[in-house]
Amino acid sequence: MSLLDRTIQSIQPLDEAAMAAARARQDRLTKPPGSLGRLEEISIQVAGITGQERPVIGDKVVITCAGDHGVVAQGVSAFPQEVTPQMVRNFLSGGAAINVLARHVGARVVVVDAGVAADFDPQPGLVIRKVAHGTADMTQGPAMSREQAVQAVEAGIGVVEGEIARGASLVATGDMGIGNTTPSSAIAAAVTGLPAAEVTGRGTGIDDAQLAHKVAVIERALAVNQPDPGDPLDVLGKVGGFEIGAIAGVILGAAAHRVPVVVDGFIATAGALIAGGLAPLSRDYMIAAHDSVEIGHCRMLDHLGLAPCLDFDLRLGEGTGAALVLSVVEAACKILDEMATFESAGVSGAV
Repeated sequence: MSLLDRTIQSIQPLDEAAMAAARARQDRLTKPPGSLGRLEEISIQVAGITGQERPVIGDKVVITCAGDHGVVAQGVSAFPQEVTPQMVRNFLSGGAAINVLARHVGARVVVVDAGVAADFDPQPGLVIRKVAHGTADMTQGPAMSREQAVQAVEAGIGVVEGEIARGASLVATGDMGIGNTTPSSAIAAAVTGLPAAEVTGRGTGIDDAQLAHKVAVIERALAVNQPDPGDPLDVLGKVGGFEIGAIAGVILGAAAHRVPVVVDGFIATAGALIAGGLAPLSRDYMIAAHDSVEIGHCRMLDHLGLAPCLDFDLRLGEGTGAALVLSVVEAACKILDEMATFESAGVSGAV
């Protein structure tokens, strides 16, 4: 059995008994029931994920997956492809937004080279799982082979399993790859059945004419490749990206090990669409960080049945929104675990 098949088979439903116990405890805490809203819901979800009535968050890690895209040759990005390896080096030196926010919330950043069109020397904080030096141009044929799609997903599984073995109890997904809003939009259109124009945004900041061109490029890729919405690996292989596949693997691997995973923005949610298609139960292990400025993001979240925690007009990626929500998840669990009950505090509850 392959690593991917084994991982999918390992994903189990949430622990209903742990969730019931967490819900009952929430109703006994010194507050009106439900008054902490989403914090209560998140804590109950994490209880179900971990199987612990009072889950405690320990080591937190942001896994930022990087890859390049052949479709950049079609002029879909405001930035050149050289920016991908340059930003990877910025991550590794600690100078990017994700590094600042990860430090702020006490999380580590692990960068995964899933398919950057450049090579890196081994160094701390970098995991090299390169499938190829970037995908092919999806307007000319499949972005990758089916075997490469499986390899990308399994790369993410392997990375997250390694981090969980080191003690990670809460995982966030991130991305880096110039041009990657284009394959993400193509995945969104293929999976949801919506027109490309309804799920395609401005990415790095393109103008109206460039946006119209980008939509046309995506429509051409979908027409050329005819991805099967019922086959997530077919969608990933034909119009996806190596880092998107790796993100899907991170989500699947976390779910298989009963670890909550915070899904970042538009590109990370494209990975979540692939993961959710491969293993529908994995959706219960996902916490949506935020609602991106990218117009297709809310439609992707709706398809997954996820509600975003934040609406901050974010559109950077890297895992930045997810890093912020790591602290929200931790706060939710601390409320459940540390807050006094009416009985323990000697406070009269409502009749």
